[in-house]
Amino acid sequence: MYAERATDWRGNNNIAESIFEQMKKEPHPVPHSIVMSAGTGGTSATIGRYIRYQGHDTHLMVVDPENSVFYDGYAQKNPDLTIQASSRIEGIGRPKMEKSFQPDVIDSMMKVPDLASVATIHWLEGLIGRKAGASTGANLWGALQVADKLEKQEKSASIVTLLCDSGTRYLDTYYNPDWVEKTFGDISRYTDDLAKWN
Repeated sequence: MYAERATDWRGNNNIAESIFEQMKKEPHPVPHSIVMSAGTGGTSATIGRYIRYQGHDTHLMVVDPENSVFYDGYAQKNPDLTIQASSRIEGIGRPKMEKSFQPDVIDSMMKVPDLASVATIHWLEGLIGRKAGASTGANLWGALQVADKLEKQEKSASIVTLLCDSGTRYLDTYYNPDWVEKTFGDISRYTDDLAKWN
């Protein structure tokens, strides 16, 4: 319930500190944006608090799948909001606002269509030859939207997102074309959008 309390957000090798340490040798060591999804909200709370504690000029954007309450709860500033639905993107999204979810350390949120999440993991596999879960697809879709805006502004910057899990456990679901078509519909409209990044 209170996953955001399990990690010392000030440092001590938490995920946020690890991100900034790994970025030190990059051309743009301080990320313009960190894009991630929320399961309980604990990880986004750690990252958001760390960004503020360290005074980094980094934008934290949390992406949310369909059938999840976080986006609406954030937009409405309602910590008690619930919905009668279940996320179809395994590992992320919730029907109620979790105590671990800390909207005050999030700079923006984006609702990601489930079809976009699934299309993005297929695009990623074609790009790097590696399967990932659909929560990674949601993260990456959000990061690409940030990249698109920066490109249009002719800005050069770094964007960080997280690859959450391997896709090998989803061979019968997210990587099964028949299951995807039956469960989500046609992903081709998002596949076409992703082609610009090949």
